[in-house]
Amino acid sequence: MKQIENIFRTFCVVLALLFLPLGSHADAAEASAADSIEIGLVTCTPHEEIYSLYGHTALRYHDLRTGEDLVFNYGVFNYQQPFFVLRFVFGKTDYELGIASFKGFCEYYREWGSQVTEQLLDLRPEEKRNIALALEINWRPENRIYRYNFFYDNCATRPRDIIERNVLGRVVYQPRFDYMPSYRDMIHQHTLLHPWAAFGNDLLLGVKSDRKTTQREQHFLPENLQYDFDRAQIVAPDGTTRQLVKERRVIVEAGVQFVETGFPIDPLPCFLLLLGVSLAIAAYEWRRRQTLRWWDALLMLATGLVGCMITVMFFSEHPTTSTNLQVLLFNPLPLFFIRKVLRRHPTRYWNLSFVCIVLFLLGSLLQDYAEGMEILALCLLSRVIVNKMKFNTKPVRK
Repeated sequence: MKQIENIFRTFCVVLALLFLPLGSHADAAEASAADSIEIGLVTCTPHEEIYSLYGHTALRYHDLRTGEDLVFNYGVFNYQQPFFVLRFVFGKTDYELGIASFKGFCEYYREWGSQVTEQLLDLRPEEKRNIALALEINWRPENRIYRYNFFYDNCATRPRDIIERNVLGRVVYQPRFDYMPSYRDMIHQHTLLHPWAAFGNDLLLGVKSDRKTTQREQHFLPENLQYDFDRAQIVAPDGTTRQLVKERRVIVEAGVQFVETGFPIDPLPCFLLLLGVSLAIAAYEWRRRQTLRWWDALLMLATGLVGCMITVMFFSEHPTTSTNLQVLLFNPLPLFFIRKVLRRHPTRYWNLSFVCIVLFLLGSLLQDYAEGMEILALCLLSRVIVNKMKFNTKPVRK
């Protein structure tokens, strides 16, 4: 922490030099000082840690005169904060702006095998001073912490907003008419090698994540922001234009990455296996003319506990987790009926379950479900059919 504070003090000194009036030559001195400063958008490709599957974005501040080379990183978080996981679920996760040496930043990503690319921005002296001042204000203790939102306010959108607000004019992006993915589509692009991570994301995302995104909304992914910056222009108030990016350079070449193997079976085969077991049990029950209540109780317990998590997400600040139709399959309702099912008491649970399953299957027309969810629905539907056959109309002798 002391090293960061020392870096910050040095940075403040640099800012002071930029704004220090020097008599009649003040403007020329300020322009000369700003000309020696380079500001760039830094993009890091993903590595295998789960938090880095989508890449990373930061801002580089490089003073060629003094050698000061800093990176401003809006992706700093402390997972040891009290109730971190619970806060994340409810969308109340706080991230903060961090400052580090650019060399150390690059070494970190080099060790992970990620490529680090800088887009050097074509900025006027006044624009550089504006951005430097905005970063200094953001670094103040009362400003550096912000409420993180993965899709709308993250480590990529913050640097973009800093740049857009402090150029003389406006940043205009070249339209991408051939690229209109949904949030879910873009998530899938980065979880191809991590099927269970994709499953977890899809389980929590709702209907809103399946709508087509605007070009600006796509900037939550660092690679999309990098692509649009390469083709963006700054349109000055007088109508003149210039390219936003003056030069693109690779700072760290992509290295070798080792993909850690997770659970050996993907979600779909797991649910197909579950369906097979359920049908085998149903065949056994048909022959014995008796329902295995323990199997029903096990499925009800599992879907009910997962349903508690899905239901909680309806109260989250994450805007794309509300209106999740998978709550028809995963909800706390089964937990209230397990006791009756085990004791073979009359219950309306199976009628309610049948209605929910049918609505869930119809809902697949509106929402893309997590992989294997339709298979699980058929598994649960088989339990409804078995129980509606009323094999246990007579008390079972012990």
